[in-house]
Amino acid sequence: MLRAALPLLGLPLAGAGATEEPTQEPGSPGEPPPGLALFRWQWHEVEAPYLVALWILVASLAKIVFHLSRKVTSLVPESCLLILLGLVLGGIVLAVAKKAEYQLEPGTFFLFLLPPIVLDSGYFMPSRLFFDNLGAILTYAVVGTLWNAFTTGAALWGLQQAGLVAPRVQAGLLDFLLFGSLISAVDPVAVLAVFEEVHVNETLFIIVFGESLLNDAVTVVLYKVCNSFVEMGSANVQATDYLKGVASLFVVSLGGAAVGLVFAFLLALTTRFTKRVRIIEPLLVFLLAYAAYLTAEMASLSAILAVTMCGLGCKKYVEANISHKSRTAVKYTMKTLASCAETIIFMLLGISAVDSSKWAWDSGLVLGTLFFILFFRALGVVLQTWVLNQFRLVPLDKIDQVVMSYGGLRGAVAFALVILLDRTKIPAKDYFVATTIVVVFFTVIVQGLTIKPLVKWLKVKRSEHHKPTLNQELHEHTFDHILAAVEDVVGHHGYHYWRDRWEQFDKKYLSQLLMRRSAYRIRDQIWDVYYRLNIRDAISFVDQGGHVLSSTGLTLPSMPSRNSVAETSVTNLLRESGSGACLDLQVIDTVRSGRDREDAVMHHLLCGGLYKPRYRVGLLQELFKNVFSGSRGRIKLEGVS
Repeated sequence: MLRAALPLLGLPLAGAGATEEPTQEPGSPGEPPPGLALFRWQWHEVEAPYLVALWILVASLAKIVFHLSRKVTSLVPESCLLILLGLVLGGIVLAVAKKAEYQLEPGTFFLFLLPPIVLDSGYFMPSRLFFDNLGAILTYAVVGTLWNAFTTGAALWGLQQAGLVAPRVQAGLLDFLLFGSLISAVDPVAVLAVFEEVHVNETLFIIVFGESLLNDAVTVVLYKVCNSFVEMGSANVQATDYLKGVASLFVVSLGGAAVGLVFAFLLALTTRFTKRVRIIEPLLVFLLAYAAYLTAEMASLSAILAVTMCGLGCKKYVEANISHKSRTAVKYTMKTLASCAETIIFMLLGISAVDSSKWAWDSGLVLGTLFFILFFRALGVVLQTWVLNQFRLVPLDKIDQVVMSYGGLRGAVAFALVILLDRTKIPAKDYFVATTIVVVFFTVIVQGLTIKPLVKWLKVKRSEHHKPTLNQELHEHTFDHILAAVEDVVGHHGYHYWRDRWEQFDKKYLSQLLMRRSAYRIRDQIWDVYYRLNIRDAISFVDQGGHVLSSTGLTLPSMPSRNSVAETSVTNLLRESGSGACLDLQVIDTVRSGRDREDAVMHHLLCGGLYKPRYRVGLLQELFKNVFSGSRGRIKLEGVS
């Protein structure tokens, strides 16, 4: 089984090409019986897993060495260093073995290395920010990818007709359109590797990264359609084939999203019943997400879109169902797998570039491709942004457009697709491979090295890594309710209206179906804040050696008891030891002023039901009456000096 998996992993078979000599059975006539061997070398038995473990070890050690120098990593992206390391290792292997080995195979990339990266991105993607910018993301992913593919392919064909590409590059219009479809898509692995180190603002990051994830469906359709047209021949393509190509775009994209949502539903429903078997919760998350990827791949749908939607759709319910330890295990295991896969991809890209037998060079094709992908990317971003700004509340300015144009990185997806081309059908494959390698190296190394100074020079707004305060959440919910109410009053069913309807549907049906009752009852935001503060104070008590402000003079009423909320083990330990420390909401520094108490009351009221549809306007009026009369929602403090 391991020997059968070696070609898929890009590793050579042990003893491949060598003729096997006939061996005699032990104990055959004329041969003495073998004695007891004290030591036997069985490399062929462990070659495949040993080499895989060795590559992961080398990649991990490389990351450690890179980060020993803070100055180097602050100037050079990690992806650039890994590609350069791959070039060095590939050169060493080529000098020793006289042939290139251990290259990035398409099967290895699509089935093993890409899924953990996409799952990590989809699962931890900020869903609110993603859906707030979904219109812009879809525009850049669909319209932008189609624009880049057709303009790049047609321009390269025109370059050939003008005689600027060597005659030995035997390619027609369909061949160049096929090459344009694979070289024009923004790569999610490269974007994630570079943009996470640049730390641009959240809106800019989610638009570029969301585009790189969602353009997979367009890339898959264009690649398969153009490849089929090349195999059929331009003379045999009928009008119905073009219509089928357009229809396949919707089938591949919507089908991949549907597969992901189905598996997200199954995953959330399964974790609802794992209360007594917590140990398998992380396994279920990875297993069903990977099953979504493989199912979409098996059905020729967008596997990247499937696993992205699976992660986006299931996180809310899965996080509520599984234990805290399982959440920690899922988080760090997912991050570890994604980091290892990303490291191996860039290293193997560098190693694969050493094999000169798979590519051929043409300066006109290489330089023309570099110019056209940069020019048409920038032109497409400017045109699409101008249209989008007519409808956006917060428009994208010129600086954002420069970063988006410059951030269209290409990576391993384009390389894997160009390797899959059939040389018998496409004679110019070797030239396309060489051009793809140069484009990938240019975008990842040159653009990756210069994008951070460019962001600093343009003074692009950077991301701020902090959790929103209670006051910020209060105002965010307030504006959501106000905007939804305004849309309902004027009769306009816009984004906020439909989001409010979805939240009502989720609260009434999905959450009750996919969450355990105990998990659903603790969804109240105020109670979540109390629970987090309780854990924080317990940790603070332990860190200070058990000496905190005593509650002898701070007698406050207890919170309403809820059986669904279990106290932490630290809290139980402190109470069993007879400590006088107060570890509930009664701790003084959790309610510092009357303004904080007022914010807490308003937050609870707004989340509980400030905005209701028209048919509940009577309830809304009663709620406002009770709020202003002061008969509800008061937090009473007793015995506090």
